[in-house]
Amino acid sequence: MSAQAINSREAAEEPTSTSDRRGFLKAAGLAAAGAALPVGAASWASPAAAQSAQRSDGQPYTMKTRKLGGLEVSELGFGCMSISGNYGPPADRAQGIRVIRDAYERGVTFFDTAEVYGPYTNEELVGEALAPVRDKVAIATKFGFAIDGTIGLDSRPARIRKVVEESLKRLRTDRIDLYYQHRVDLTVPIEDVAGTIKDLIKEGKVLHFGLSEASARTIRRAHAVQPVAAIQTEYSLMERSPERNGVLQVCDELGIGFVPWGPLGQGFLAGRLALNAQSAFDPKADLRAGFPRFSRAVMKANQPILEFLKAFGQKKGATPGQIALAWLMAQKPWIVPIPGTRNLDHSRENLNAIHLHLTPEDLREIEAAFSRLKVHGGRMNATQMSQIGKD
Repeated sequence: MSAQAINSREAAEEPTSTSDRRGFLKAAGLAAAGAALPVGAASWASPAAAQSAQRSDGQPYTMKTRKLGGLEVSELGFGCMSISGNYGPPADRAQGIRVIRDAYERGVTFFDTAEVYGPYTNEELVGEALAPVRDKVAIATKFGFAIDGTIGLDSRPARIRKVVEESLKRLRTDRIDLYYQHRVDLTVPIEDVAGTIKDLIKEGKVLHFGLSEASARTIRRAHAVQPVAAIQTEYSLMERSPERNGVLQVCDELGIGFVPWGPLGQGFLAGRLALNAQSAFDPKADLRAGFPRFSRAVMKANQPILEFLKAFGQKKGATPGQIALAWLMAQKPWIVPIPGTRNLDHSRENLNAIHLHLTPEDLREIEAAFSRLKVHGGRMNATQMSQIGKD
């Protein structure tokens, strides 16, 4: 999702040529690894080491993989946005790096960021955190916001070519595994956007093409020019629009993966957002302050959703958030949620959702319950909803 108007700053100077960049990664990336937190060399040595990280109960993680088009990633990804703000003030940099690296140690190989997060600072954080294991992970980032003090859009081909170079530098890499158009820019034909990404793929700077919050018709038009690997749209037990607007259907038809952002209902489904006066969202630091679904009155009206998830979770030995994530993963084998957090314990709780198996009977029970529950409030404000793709 987008960041609101936040003052931008220049990215740090780094080598620009491919050979210089690779040499820089080897020296600076490993130095950064040691500076932020103590991590044993073995835990960064290979995906096998990451896969064998221990859970809090002493049992090994068994993170499986899924395909987003031709891109293979862990069945749960990690959304990095909130570490750099948007759902509150930015976290301490060392803390953010630790949470990202801990997710990798527990089997996550898919990390999501965007140039507009911060702006720019989140890509820098992700680049630093993942530099020691760059060849063992897939990094997704996004272009398309003007980043000019508004939330305007700009997907002109010349700008895409400019900002991809800037993102590569901030991410300390020579290629972007998955490059999304963050929002569809109606002033630029989607065929021109797809054609530009096709050229970047030929040049090796981008490996896979994605779209965020695009309509089914736009997805088809883009896919005809350059195959789309993944669609990113908000999708959760509370936000079911992809089931109704044809987006999940076109993904299934064309072999496109689906990446739900906000899989925990932008934090609501985790069950930790208090309703007292201290829970008010800071309009200067938290996007949710302006979203209808996060007013105190609407959150109170949506409490029956949490009450059901808590009760159901007790039967399954799981938290409400784990139920929400397991439900998403049970919908399709090509759905890869990207829960995000700056809190280490919350991250580990989210990752434990991979061990929760929902039976067909469980899924029917959840559907029956939600058919009786009303979801109150819109998911974003009117300006941001105006940028959501519609046929």
